Amino acid sequence: MSSNILRRILTNARVFSTGPPPTARSPYRYLRTLALGGSVAITGYTLGAFYPHPYITFISPRPAPAPPNPDSPHSITYTATLEQTLQTLPLLTSHRAQPDAHEWYESRPYANYPEQLRVNSLTAGALRGPGKLALPPLVRARKDESEALVIVHVGRGVCGHDGIIHGGLLATILDESLARTAIINLPEKIGVTANLSINYRAPTFADQFIVVRISLVDKAGRKSKVAGKVEDLKGNVLVEAHATFVQPKYAHLLKSKAVQQMMGDPEPARSTPVLLSEGMPPPPSKA
Repeated sequence: MSSNILRRILTNARVFSTGPPPTARSPYRYLRTLALGGSVAITGYTLGAFYPHPYITFISPRPAPAPPNPDSPHSITYTATLEQTLQTLPLLTSHRAQPDAHEWYESRPYANYPEQLRVNSLTAGALRGPGKLALPPLVRARKDESEALVIVHVGRGVCGHDGIIHGGLLATILDESLARTAIINLPEKIGVTANLSINYRAPTFADQFIVVRISLVDKAGRKSKVAGKVEDLKGNVLVEAHATFVQPKYAHLLKSKAVQQMMGDPEPARSTPVLLSEGMPPPPSKA
């Protein structure tokens, strides 16, 4: 009885079983799989070495040499090349070509700063040079001084964590950039930082151009308030800030041409003709 039941079960199992009988796998199949995995791993490693993701460089930055002597031929060539790159940035060229471009002007803070003052300046002296702040900032500001953008290149030699720009340097760049718009809106064009509030939104990687966008929030008497943010060239917000600047009571003692040269204040429009001694002939006299 039990043997008949067992034969029926086995018969039914053979009827309902439709899969092919198991076959032995070839050992070459494992070798092919191993070779394919190894090729993918080597390709990924090679691409990652040449084109690493920014966050990989954040975790494991590449070694970099110290900032070079700014007066060496290599540094001079590097700075000239970087200046050409700055002048051809799509952000800058498009801004120069926008419909309201005539309402803006350009300036280069510290470009005409006296050398005897430059040597004791933090951003124009100690931090200036290839690998640090290689170029003077390029400022584009509205003629009514309500808005401005500042383009700065930050190098590898001004980092906190290796490969990441020091937060204190970003605060300094913001302070000076915000100050320019705020101070120009003060009666005596002289002011000091009363308050600076900063929020860091994302790491700022070294060896890139960054853009500081500034807008005037309010001005009243000896006080002006401004807001700004630091972006990369893709428009990603890296830092945000708000600041208040006040004009000290002793402002008249500080006002000088050197302050205007430091901020890159535009030269006033000339109301007199240019003389021959200055390289151009005077306008023809009217009959």
